[in-house]
Amino acid sequence: MAWHGHVVVHASWRGWLPATLADPRLRPVLGARDWQRLHALTDPQARDRFAASRLLLKHTAGAVLQTPPDAVELASKAGGRPYLRGCDQIEVSLSHTGDLLVVGLNRRGRIGVDTERGDRRIQYSAVERHVCTPAERRRLAALPEEEQQRDLLRTWVLKEAYTKALGQGMRMGFTQFGFDPDHRALLTPTGTPASHGEWSFGTFALDGGHLIGVACHDAGYGDEGDTAVSTMLDEGFLGEVVDLLGRTSR
Repeated sequence: MAWHGHVVVHASWRGWLPATLADPRLRPVLGARDWQRLHALTDPQARDRFAASRLLLKHTAGAVLQTPPDAVELASKAGGRPYLRGCDQIEVSLSHTGDLLVVGLNRRGRIGVDTERGDRRIQYSAVERHVCTPAERRRLAALPEEEQQRDLLRTWVLKEAYTKALGQGMRMGFTQFGFDPDHRALLTPTGTPASHGEWSFGTFALDGGHLIGVACHDAGYGDEGDTAVSTMLDEGFLGEVVDLLGRTSR
């Protein structure tokens, strides 16, 4: 992350699930807010996946911030987008499908991640006018069916990732923007460039059969690679936190 400015990790949520959600060691890692959210969920699998996603995110953020996972506090913005309380310099994105979890962190700007099964079939004729720009429809219509399916799925995960990065999700129409044939450049609905290099996009096929889409924004914060909590946070704020922790531990 110090080199590229962003990191994307993926894992099976079952591999991050504790032996029991009643494990007393789980509560301090999740924190009071997520502990309450966990026990408000009624579906057992949803509870398991929620706990695993928070553990993966906190351990990833802890590694980046060089701090213990239980010191990482998660909160949610309007619309449910997670963020790291006290570390606004780092943007966060989460996605899951089936047993796969994906976490993205970016210290230079916004980030969005999305994942789908690589063998998911999307009926092009049913979604083309809801998902694709005119330029994308022209390109996809000229492709053989199997190639069309692969291209459409890549387009889908990138559009999901980009709208997540903007904090819009499905509220933003997918026909309002498009991608070039290589799925690297952001385009207007008519096919002209819509950015000046500040956005980067990528899709990655996993051995387990999943496809991950990543949208990363570079807001021009520079190349400072230090993400340790002790140097990222305001010194006055950090001093107050350390003092408070010292008082509460006595």
